[in-house]
Amino acid sequence: MRKFVYLLVFSVMIFSSCDPGRLFEENKSIEGNAWYYKNLMPFDLQIKDTTKFYNVLVNVRVDADYRYNNIFMLMHVTNPEKKSDQRRVEIKLADERGKWLGSGLGDIYDYQFPVLQNIKFPKSGFYRFELEQNMRDDTLLHVKSVGVRVEEVETNK
Repeated sequence: MRKFVYLLVFSVMIFSSCDPGRLFEENKSIEGNAWYYKNLMPFDLQIKDTTKFYNVLVNVRVDADYRYNNIFMLMHVTNPEKKSDQRRVEIKLADERGKWLGSGLGDIYDYQFPVLQNIKFPKSGFYRFELEQNMRDDTLLHVKSVGVRVEEVETNK
């Protein structure tokens, strides 16, 4: 059993270090898998280099009992000067026949959706990204977690 634990920890360390483009990635569990519309999920990151280009992606994890084929979210972005902007995002989760489009294991499905691509952050400092569910239901059931990923765009040198 001890060997298994060591192997698992080693594997996680190896695979997490194999993502050189990732600047930031954090996922937060939704309590009770029920996302209330007023429950904004905050993610804070520091941008140091304003000369590079970045992609910002949203991560979503749902279970097979999720009742819609998409999810709408509002992404609020607050810059270091406390100026905010918001963007509405639609993430397609299933096709017209109801087949899940995400990667899955058992009855859990993961999605990663680009929201902002090839952008430069105008100021260095701390940025806050907040995700808000924007569906018709006040409480959206069967959403397990949401997250934000920011990655550096590779440039050809």
